[in-house]
This record gives sequence, structure tokens and C-alpha cells, in this order.
Amino acid sequence: MPEKETIRRARQDKRDGKAPSTQAGEFVHEEIEHIRHGKHGARSTKQAIAIGLSKARRAGVKLPAPSDGRASARTRKQAKSDLAKAKSHSKPSAKRSRAVRSALKEEGHSAASSAALSRQATSAARKRSATSRHNAAVKAAKTKGPAVRHRAAVKAARTRAAH
Repeated sequence: MPEKETIRRARQDKRDGKAPSTQAGEFVHEEIEHIRHGKHGARSTKQAIAIGLSKARRAGVKLPAPSDGRASARTRKQAKSDLAKAKSHSKPSAKRSRAVRSALKEEGHSAASSAALSRQATSAARKRSATSRHNAAVKAAKTKGPAVRHRAAVKAARTRAAH
């Protein structure tokens, strides 16, 4: 079960008009923190992200299942199942949750290291076109609000000055 604080943050993102992927990011962040604090491990950063997305769908975030060609049939089927679970409000099986947790305990914790996350972000960005990345940045800037946008501009100016 996701923490109450995570659900609160995701709902706030929804009220702010942010995309479902941004709302789901709160759950991914929670998963990364769990791995860092030793609650459980993950075989890879991708697995940690997948767990977070699954939790988000089950918590009611309207994040659609990946389209054909973007993910395996098994992943798409699991995503659809997670979305259905949100609608049915079924309580997760305690026995299954315990089994999953104990299996994840065996995994390593380096999947949540800053180096691993950086590698994952870089490889994910490389698969997208420049236009796609630009459009995402423009949309993100629109939903930031004036104070945060100003802070980002100041940071960008500092970065440009440093290089």
C-alpha cells in the first residue's frame, strides 16, 4: 500500500493540472526511497520504476497501459490489470504482498543510486526526439507557476554562467 503522503502529493499534482505520468512519479519516488532506506531492493532501476507505476495505477492514477510496440504483452496485460484493480477497490492479498516483499528483500539496493538513476534517465531521454523533449519542457514550464518558474530561470542563468 502506498503511503498517505504519496497519495496526497499525487492528488495535489492532479489538482494542479499535471499529467498522469507526473502524478505517477510520486509513487516512483516513494519506491526509490524505500529501496534507499532498505525496506526492500530491486534488480534494476527499471524494476523500481515499474513497481511505482503499478502502485500508481492501483491507487487510481489514470495512467494508461503502454501501447503496442512500447512494452511486452505481459507488461501491457499487467498494467490493464492494475487499472482494473483501482476500479474494483479490492484489497491486496496479505499473503501475496508478504511474498513479494520477501522476494524483493533479496535484491540489491544499487538500483536506487544516483548513478543508476542518471543512467536510466539518460537512456530514456535518448529514445525520444528533440521535439518530444522540447514539448515536454514547455508543458512543464506552463504548470510550474510564477515562483517556481523564476527559481528555474535563476538556476538556468547560473548554469549558463558556469559553462
